[in-house]
Amino acid sequence: MPPFPLSAASDVLVPSLPIGSTAVVFCEGQFGEQDGKTANGLVRHSEKYDILSVLDSTRAGADAGMVLDGRANRIPLLANLDEAIAHAGHVPDYLICGLAPSDGLLSPAHRTVLLEGISRGMHLINGLHEFLGDDIEFAAASLRAGVTITDVRRPKDKRDLHQFSGRIFDVPCPRIAVLGTDGAIGKRTTATLLVQSLNARGIRAVLVGTGQTTLIQGGKYGVALDAMVPQFCAGEVENQVVAAWEGEHPDVIVVEGQGALSHPAYLTSAYILRGSRPAGVIVQHAPKRVTLGDFPEISMPTVASEIALIEAFADTTVIGVTVNHEHMADAEISAVIDEYEREPGMPVTDALTRPLDRLVDMVLRAFPALQALPATRP
Repeated sequence: MPPFPLSAASDVLVPSLPIGSTAVVFCEGQFGEQDGKTANGLVRHSEKYDILSVLDSTRAGADAGMVLDGRANRIPLLANLDEAIAHAGHVPDYLICGLAPSDGLLSPAHRTVLLEGISRGMHLINGLHEFLGDDIEFAAASLRAGVTITDVRRPKDKRDLHQFSGRIFDVPCPRIAVLGTDGAIGKRTTATLLVQSLNARGIRAVLVGTGQTTLIQGGKYGVALDAMVPQFCAGEVENQVVAAWEGEHPDVIVVEGQGALSHPAYLTSAYILRGSRPAGVIVQHAPKRVTLGDFPEISMPTVASEIALIEAFADTTVIGVTVNHEHMADAEISAVIDEYEREPGMPVTDALTRPLDRLVDMVLRAFPALQALPATRP
């Protein structure tokens, strides 16, 4: 048996340290921003790591939860690794690269910090397109320090990849895809909260991730879809959904979205719709976002146009809209929810500022048979 067993979700080599090992997240200059979405996600939810602190010197001294959601979570934002180690009282087990730039590459300054973490004896978790395990400088540093580098986006060998097979039609439970109108708009957060809330109601739900952040968080089923050869994308999504069904037999499978179906730079939503064949879709939208996050010359789509595109592209129905409240006061959120419930005329909520029961009720309205499950289950 190898010293570093394969991950069930991504088949990348991961250190054989226990769940709950300590970690520091590196997110210089981007925490709380679009390109810091991996760090943002880990601060909100991590099944695999105990997140001790986040490195971002531009926000040093703040509480990460206050920056993200206005609620303290006692994860401090610190200036450098010296402060992180002093705060922990020991050298943490992992340094996680929490940056998620669209090009997936590191700057020279970023490389210096990650190499310093390795030299201190920290295992490195990297979610970028740039595979640091193949980088001579990083590989040599990890050998000297006796630590590992995990490139989360590294795909399996092509002989181990799956093409679409039709096995998805043997999955009897509803699949719900959480898609959106842009990248880094909150799809993963909404999907995670939906799964947690359904389970709290006694409805067994499982998340299938499609990006590197969900895999780093400890998701059991998933694939870093934007690192795949296109021929295998739909098949890999299908394979993970089938694995989730066969492994858990849940009542509902929630599939994390990527990018947007309308987005000119990302095709991943198309593969998610084709591979998971969702019966329902929830669309996440940021009403105050005027242009696409990485493309300021391109206007944001409207909710109505995205819904029309999704329903024209796939045999599915949009069952609700969730709001990303960036740059919005509470009264504005309420006004937008009321507006969208009138047009396009479906349930609307904000998963982070409104009761999570609203998110669950959105699903139960679309799939009323789920309401009877907790009462009939022995």
